[in-house]
Amino acid sequence: MTDVRTTLERLREAARRTLREAGLPSGPPLRPTPRAWRFDGLVALALAVATVHYGIDNVNVVVMREIAPGVEIVVPRPSGPGGLAYMVTLAVVASGALALRRRYPLAVLCVVTAATLATPQSVMRLTFYAFVIAVYSAAVYSPYRVATLAALPVSVVLVGTSGNSVIPIVPHHYIALLILVPMAVAAVGLRTWKLRTDEGRARLLALEREQAEALRRAVEHERARIARELHDVVTHNVSVMIIQAGAARKIMKASPEQAGEALLAVEAGGRAAMTELRHVMGLLTMADEVEGTDTADSVAVPAPQPGLDQLETLVGRVRDTGLPVGLTVTGPPRPLPPGLELAAYRVVQEALTNTVKHARGATAAVTVEYGPERLRVEVTDTGGQPGAGAAAGNGRGLIGLRERLAVHDGTLRTGRRLTGGYRVEALIPLETP
Repeated sequence: MTDVRTTLERLREAARRTLREAGLPSGPPLRPTPRAWRFDGLVALALAVATVHYGIDNVNVVVMREIAPGVEIVVPRPSGPGGLAYMVTLAVVASGALALRRRYPLAVLCVVTAATLATPQSVMRLTFYAFVIAVYSAAVYSPYRVATLAALPVSVVLVGTSGNSVIPIVPHHYIALLILVPMAVAAVGLRTWKLRTDEGRARLLALEREQAEALRRAVEHERARIARELHDVVTHNVSVMIIQAGAARKIMKASPEQAGEALLAVEAGGRAAMTELRHVMGLLTMADEVEGTDTADSVAVPAPQPGLDQLETLVGRVRDTGLPVGLTVTGPPRPLPPGLELAAYRVVQEALTNTVKHARGATAAVTVEYGPERLRVEVTDTGGQPGAGAAAGNGRGLIGLRERLAVHDGTLRTGRRLTGGYRVEALIPLETP
């Protein structure tokens, strides 16, 4: 007994859910284009004119129909002014409703079905063709799929069982027209489908070209970024190594121990340069390694990019070259995006490298200021003499720094100080903590 009650409750719940879903659209209502509105209006007008003309021609007409061999019946049609007005009204209502067949397909189906049921059997041609178009429109355009699946059979059954013969008899001279019209409609539909297919193919090709262009730009951007990485790594470390090697050469005979320390610094700089070079070049080969490897565990993960927490190490390496460098950090340090920290680190690295190359005998100062809305990085020096191996720079390092900072909406200001020396300042906006 409990199982029967449970089954009945489930059936009631399913019926309620079906009724609720019947009133919910399965998609947004169709918004016909102006061209579709014009087409539907012309269809409604043409059918209204044809059916009204048919009604006028058949008022007060008596038709003899043969229902069996040798058996004929008299089929009178509406007569008098009242019959004419009745037929014209049915024709105008059924045909005029088709102008809204895309926007309100179910409502149009109900109106045309009611007009068809009200049409006398002797003049079914007044509304039958409008009924066929309304059924097609409801099946194609209605967003209420459940309601449509329920309404279509009901409408067809009602119209099909409303009389002895609901299908109008077509005169012989209309047979060719009834054959040619569907063929013309099919040809127009085929042409429209071909045009839409060609348009879709053209859009797909355009999208593929845009994607290829975006990929090419991304590759160029990545190559430029890697070139900046290589410039920063090689310029800084090699400059430090040149200074240390030159110092070691000069004091090799007088102070072998200090020369050994300088050579150790050269070795450390070379190792640091090789480590960063491997990291940068690893960015180029990682994709190939991932594609050619079955498991992610076997792919070598590159070392993390340097950040502000490694400034002390960077400053220490520069001090080993004989350049006094001070490091000042103000404000409460907080975690920042890795790309932003790398950009700030490269600013300090590039500025100190330029000081080592072009301001021998100077004193440098690095200031990192954590503000509530921005990060300020400043590197200054007191000025000095260019080193023996220094040459006129092409400014590519500073251009690369500006591009790095522009990614984070940052700015770079450089120039000589009034008191002598050079100043590099980077301002990078931060999100409010």
